[in-house]
Amino acid sequence: MSHHVPKTGYRQLVERLNRFPQGAVPSPLLYDILALLVSEREAELVSRLPLMPFTARRASEVWNMPEREARSLLDGLASRALLLDLAKESETFYVLPPPMAGFFEFSLMRVRTDIDQQALSELFYQYLNVEEDFIRDLFIRGETKLGRVFVHEPALSTENSSQVLEYERASEVIRTAQRIGVGMCYCRHKMSHLGKACAAPQEICMTFNTVAEPLIRHGHARQIGVSEAFDLLQQARDRQLVQFGDNVREGVNFICHCCGCCCDALLAVRRFANLHPVHTTNFAPTIRAERCRGCGRCAAVCPVEAIVHTTDPANELADINIPQIDMDRCLGCGICIRACRFGALLLESRTTRVLTPVNSAHRVVLMAIERNCLQNLIFDNQAHMSHRAMAAILGVVLRLPPVKQVLASRQMNSRYMERLFESIHLPAGIR
Repeated sequence: MSHHVPKTGYRQLVERLNRFPQGAVPSPLLYDILALLVSEREAELVSRLPLMPFTARRASEVWNMPEREARSLLDGLASRALLLDLAKESETFYVLPPPMAGFFEFSLMRVRTDIDQQALSELFYQYLNVEEDFIRDLFIRGETKLGRVFVHEPALSTENSSQVLEYERASEVIRTAQRIGVGMCYCRHKMSHLGKACAAPQEICMTFNTVAEPLIRHGHARQIGVSEAFDLLQQARDRQLVQFGDNVREGVNFICHCCGCCCDALLAVRRFANLHPVHTTNFAPTIRAERCRGCGRCAAVCPVEAIVHTTDPANELADINIPQIDMDRCLGCGICIRACRFGALLLESRTTRVLTPVNSAHRVVLMAIERNCLQNLIFDNQAHMSHRAMAAILGVVLRLPPVKQVLASRQMNSRYMERLFESIHLPAGIR
């Protein structure tokens, strides 16, 4: 791969990607990745597309070409999962997904011959697992995280099972999904090309609802029913894999079944534990030292090495290595609970609950505020956003806490926004 100055089309595409909260840190490796996925002309065209969903007609206006030609180009990009084509009210809308979770993963969700997946995997590994900038920016920047961990449901006691909300259960996401697709695990597929993959199954990661439909239609995922999805979930639990998915309460689009050796998110937890790169569950393990036999099984199964065993001189059985839990690193997944044969570990509710955004729009707006790019979503000049799209974003902003609203107003530098924020905090009688 070349590492000279990137061509103009690829530079423009990187600039476009970084107008969205989930961007991609510029790097020679990134330009080489994009060169494997799109031509320079395609990169230049994609760089001009709106941030918000758009139609073929809108793309034809942006590109200054006939609508039929624009649609053909868009459909070609969608067939390669570089764009998502979403059907709504008998019309097709297109959207450029972020690199992660998005078109990076989609490129390895199936075996393909139209791109060099070996070379792509090697570049991904260097860009994501050796260099730190992209992973740090994706997982560390801002309070609102891209993904969250689902609790290991078999580890729940009868008492704390009643405290688990429906959206905290992977089983509930599966049960209520409108459509379910399964594809290859991007992380393990990538690692397999480097000879570093573990023995965990590859065709096990799930997409749901809006995102699943186009991926299934274009063959990047295989449509499955609820029964098969539950079978795969059980396989993941039996393999002691962590359920990691969309950080939203409604309309979850993906759940991955992650191992600690291949998964980019869990590797980020190992690398940046004290910076909390992913949202944990609302539970944490506690130790009943009197029951511990120091077998080490809990430490062996922990996917992020949050448990270590040290000798406790105060214990009557001083030769027993009592586990110590690093709560900065702990996911609260509960896999360790099930591994303990002596009942020495219990899941208990955290004193402070982890807050989960309502839906994808809510999460994106929060991330945009925290990453100082909200203005890009609202004033997307290329999109000529309709009043409906503007209202949708403003609706999310207006439901935010006052502190977040102040940040949003500062970013947009808008007196109109300030007036809106002030009005919703006035006493009801003087509005």
